[in-house]
Formats: sequence, structure tokens, C-alpha cells
Amino acid sequence: MAALTTAAAEEAQEREPGARAPWVAAALGCALLIALTASVCLGSTDVPLGDVWSSVARGISGGEPVPGTQDLIVWRLRVPRALLAAVVGAGLGLVGTAVQALVRNPLADPYLLGISSGASLGAVAAIVLGAGAGGLLGLGLSAAAFAGALASFALVWAMARRGGGFSPLRLVLAGVGIGQFLSGFTHYLVLQAGDDQQTHGVLFWLMGSLGGAQWSTLGVPAAAVALGLAALLARARGLDAVLMGDETAAGLGVDVTRLRRELFVVTSVLTGVLVSVSGAIGFVGLMVPHVCRMVVGGAHRVLLPVAALFGAVLLVVVDLVARTALPDQELPVGVVTALVGAPTLLYLLDRRLLERG
Repeated sequence: MAALTTAAAEEAQEREPGARAPWVAAALGCALLIALTASVCLGSTDVPLGDVWSSVARGISGGEPVPGTQDLIVWRLRVPRALLAAVVGAGLGLVGTAVQALVRNPLADPYLLGISSGASLGAVAAIVLGAGAGGLLGLGLSAAAFAGALASFALVWAMARRGGGFSPLRLVLAGVGIGQFLSGFTHYLVLQAGDDQQTHGVLFWLMGSLGGAQWSTLGVPAAAVALGLAALLARARGLDAVLMGDETAAGLGVDVTRLRRELFVVTSVLTGVLVSVSGAIGFVGLMVPHVCRMVVGGAHRVLLPVAALFGAVLLVVVDLVARTALPDQELPVGVVTALVGAPTLLYLLDRRLLERG
């Protein structure tokens, strides 16, 4: 009887984090709305809340910005930037969660597979070699970054598939090796930049920036994140099974090799899209899954949406800090995520170790 009671208590305890997920998602949704509003209101020129909502209403209805007002600042600059921050943050949270399951490593992040290195090389090549000529080979910055990401994806895929199979270790080693190789070329191109301003622009992009946000740049990453979420949710059961080991997953009817191939394709394409519009923003994809697992548990059908929401909130807040922390200077977003993310992650890991000890 006591054993049955203990088992029931353990089962209830395991269900508790998942039961909190709807409330957590609702709270994060409210926090995202507040963060987006604050991001649009605050900046070098603060805009009253009433004027913000009036400008947004005019923009949604298709009205032209009112001359002499702050409509241009709100609708054409701050709203697309805040929304892009939310989209990129959500995407990084999703990819981080999926990659950690893909390679069964809690220290994995979206950039472990080398895709961001390819995107960075493409973007830097467009800035340095294609400056003043419409970009490298006629490509713009985002297009060149995505082309570099696809090239890196092809290299990692070919290396990971050599000799058959698709093991996490081979995938990680291929990603790290090719990523370092491409980073070497990137650093060489930075040294070839023609002037200090060009070098500053390259380094700023490499550390992450949402300053190029426009309405025209929102559609592709938003669609990619939505499709990525749908694809990962469809594979939530497989993600749960893979974390228990390949043999256990196979015993549950999961085609592990096929699942890993699909996850690699989804995460690589999504990472390439995100890096092409925001640069390399670290720590979001690494930290967000850890925090969300502590709150809602490890079941991916609830973990993935919560990670997307938390990633969106986090990056909107970080971008606001990056724009407003210094009076006459904007910080790269990656600098702020590193300064906030590293101590937070170390604290969470230390807390979990103390709880287990």
C-alpha cells in the first residue's frame, strides 16, 4: 500500500510541471505584449502609450503616417524591430530545444552545428567583397547569409553521412569542425575590410543586431518559425523518446535515424533564416530550454511552445536594453545576451546541482 502511495505521489509530481504549462504560456503571452509595447514606447525618443496605439491602429488599417507626428518612428522603425526580435527569439528557443534533443546534450545550442558560421561567412563576404555593388554576386546581406548557411548545411550533412548512419557524435564533430573552418575564413575577410567603418559594421553584425529590421524582412523568418514549430510539434513524441536513448526510442517504434535527419534539416534551415536577419545571437538557444524545462518539465509538446514564448520575451527585452542602456550608442544584442545569459545559466546549473546534491 505504501509503495502504491509513493508511486502515485511520484506520478503526480511528474505531471505537475506539465499541468502548469497553460498558466505559464498565458503569463508569457501577457509578458510578451507588455515587452513589445515597452520596446515601441521607449528609445532615444520616448513615445507616449496613447500615441503608440494610435500609430499602430493607423498602420494596421493601412492609413498613411500623419506628417509631423511620431508615426514614422513607431510604425516604420520600432514596431518591425520589436516584432523581429520576438520572431528571432522564438525561433532560437525552438531550435535550442530541438538541437539539445537531437544530439542528447544539454550544452548544445543552435550554433553547434556550424550553420551560423556559414551564414556569418556569407554576410561578411557580402559586406567586405560586395560593398557598393549590391552585395556579393548580386545578393543582399540577408540573402548572402542564407546562402552561406545552406552551403554550410550541405557540408555538415555530407560529413555526417559519410560511412552511413547519422550518429549525434559524428554530427557534432562535423558541425564543430566545419564551423571552425568557416570562422577562419570569416576572420580573414574581417581583416580585409577596407576601412574602420566597414570593420565596425562587420563586427557589429557578427555580434548580433536587429537594426536592419523592416516590414519586408519579417515575412520569411515569421513563416519559418511558424512552420518550424509545427514540424517540431509533429515530432514531439519522437523527441521525448530520443532523450531516453536510441534503443529505447527504437523499441517505442521511432525511426531514430530518420528522425535525426528531419530534425537536422528543420533546425539547420531555421537557424540559417534567423542568422541571416539578426546575425549570431548567442545564449538564447542555450539558456531558454534549461529555464523552461525547470518550469514545465521535459515533455516537448508543452516545452516547445513555452520555449518559443520565453525566447520571444527574452529577446524583445534584451533588444530594448541594447538600444537604451547607453545614451548615444546602441549595443550589439549578442553582447547583452552574453552578459545576462552567462551568469543566469551558471546560477541555474549551480542551483540544480545543489538540489541534486
